[in-house]
This record gives sequence, C-alpha cells and structure tokens, in this order.
Amino acid sequence: MTENGKWQRLRVFLREELRQLTTVRQSDRPWLMPFAAALCSGVPLLVGAYFGRMDYGLISSLGGLVFLYMPETPLYHRMVSLMACAFAMIASYAFGVISNLLPPVMMPALTFTSILVTMVCRFYRVGIPGSLFFIMAASIGAYSPGDILQVPLKVGLIAMGCLLACLIAFAYSIYMLRRRKPVKVEPLPAASFDFVVFDSVIIGAFVGISLAVAQLLQLENAYWVPVSCLAVIQGMSLRAVWEKQVHRVIGTVIGLFVSWGILSLPLDEWRLGFIIIALVFVIESAVVRHYGFAAIFITPLTLLLAEAPTLGQISHGALIQARFFDTIVGCLTGFAGGICLHSPGFRRVVGRQMRRLIPGGLFGPG
Repeated sequence: MTENGKWQRLRVFLREELRQLTTVRQSDRPWLMPFAAALCSGVPLLVGAYFGRMDYGLISSLGGLVFLYMPETPLYHRMVSLMACAFAMIASYAFGVISNLLPPVMMPALTFTSILVTMVCRFYRVGIPGSLFFIMAASIGAYSPGDILQVPLKVGLIAMGCLLACLIAFAYSIYMLRRRKPVKVEPLPAASFDFVVFDSVIIGAFVGISLAVAQLLQLENAYWVPVSCLAVIQGMSLRAVWEKQVHRVIGTVIGLFVSWGILSLPLDEWRLGFIIIALVFVIESAVVRHYGFAAIFITPLTLLLAEAPTLGQISHGALIQARFFDTIVGCLTGFAGGICLHSPGFRRVVGRQMRRLIPGGLFGPG
C-alpha cells in the first residue's frame, strides 16, 4: 500500500472515530425519571446534613442508585425486580465492607462478587447499567475504613437508602403508568453457558485483575479502578468496548476539571447534598444520549460519594491525580479483558477448559 493510501485510511478512521464520539442519540426518557433518581440519591444526603451525619447520608445515598434498575414493565414486575436489585446492592456492599476488615481477601471477594452479580444480571437479563452499580457499591465498601462493629450499621444504612428508592419508584410508577403504557414482560430466553457463565467469569476475573494491578502499583483508595474496568468491559462488542473506553477516558479527563471546580467551592453539608442531586439529574438526562458527556459528571459524582467524609484532609490536586490514574489503569485492564472476551480463539480454548468444571446440562447446550 502506498504512503498516500495509508494516510487516506488513517483520515477515514479518524473521521469515523470523531463521528462516533460526537453522535448524540435520541431518547424519549421523561424528565421525571432523572428527577426521581436525583431524589433517591439526594434525600438521604439532605437528611444526613440536617442531623449532622453526612457520613451516614452518603452510605444511604449509594443505596439510592438502585432506582436506576427499575424496568419499564407493569407495576407488579418492576417492583419485584427493583426489590431484588435492592437485595443485590445491599449484599454487594456488605461483601465489600467485610473485605475491608481482611485486606488479603479484598481482591478475591471483589472478584467473586463481580462474577456472581454479573451472572445473575445476565441470567435474568437485567438491562443497563447491568452489574455496574453493584460492583461500585462493593468497591466503595471495600475502601471504607471501619471496624467490625460498624458493619451492621453501614449495611443497615444502605438498606434504608434502597428502601427509600423503592418507595420513590413506587410513587413514580403510579404516576407514569397513567401516562405511558408499560413494556410487555417477555419470557426469559434459555440461559446459555457462553452468555451467562463464560462471560461472567471473564468479566469478574478482569475486575479482580484490575484491583490486583492497583494494589501492585500501590494506588491508594483505588475503588475507581474496578468500576472503570467493568464499565469498559461490559460492551456487547469489541467496538462497543473501544467506544466506552474512549468516552470514559475523555469524559473523565474533562470531569476531573469539573471536580476541581466543585472542590474549590466553599462546600458545606447542604451545598454538597444539592450538588450531588444536580449531578445525578444531569447524568440520568444525558447518559442515554451520550455516554461520554455523562461521564464528565459521573466523575465528580463518584468522587464526592466516596471521598466526601475525607474532603479537606487531602489536597485537591492529589485526589484528582489519583482518580485519573485509577481511570487509566481500570480502562486499560477493561480493554484487555474486552479483547479476550470477544476473541473467538480465546473463547474456544478457555471455554473448553471451563466447561469441564461445570456439571453437564446445568446451562443447556448453549
């Protein structure tokens, strides 16, 4: 191929990448949905600010994220689905908090949690965000300092946040189902080994690898590494994995500047609560249209949810630099996992060995 032909192909490639990066998708999501989601995460923070226990409010606020798993099905189905997801959120956070007490088991615990929740999400066809927020809860819990006597308190706080989210979801559903016809509940398709077991094990393994890399690099409070890894590797194709990595890296870089601006403000407990409410509203309005734009605001949101109790104890520059390296490590590990996940040769060789460890017929012939 001539030099001119190579440059031409490069220009076409870059033009296509730019088009994919700037494409804004259409969405019919009503504005009440992001508003209700913002209430689920924001009300616990305002209650915590009122009683002077913002640390409690932040844990409950994390449970409020379960609202985002509400399907658009009839009321009976969406509430049962949401309560099941609430249980998974509570259990994931509990695993994380307990693993903090025994640092050597943190990586195995997070790997096991990732495999289990991804497997359940795929078996029951849980839609976007999939297992992302369950792993986020486990990861933040794993890096939450405390002693064994605080475990019941923390788990109870996130359970209260999940309960509030279910109540808000119930009220939201009663209102919206008068205006929108629900989506029909389709029977679950047959569970295949590749989709449910193989993919879940590989995804969970790379989430664990990302945490191991973070520990080898001695990254402090690296809760964002496995979350970034999972967000990238969850793409349904290698192209989707690549796009998510590009969107997340660019969105995170811009989001770190937004974080710097927010952290430079004179923050108190009330201002922090209202800022998080605004961030959740913007994210849920934008994420279905452009993931990269939403990632700009996801970065400060997760930083505030995880770091708010220690704000002022570490310089803003050091905090933002740490989250930047966390994102890079997580995205690179997730991209490597995505290559393996979508490689026919890798799936054939590793899948053959994995099937020998699974009882025959457990997941059908798939």
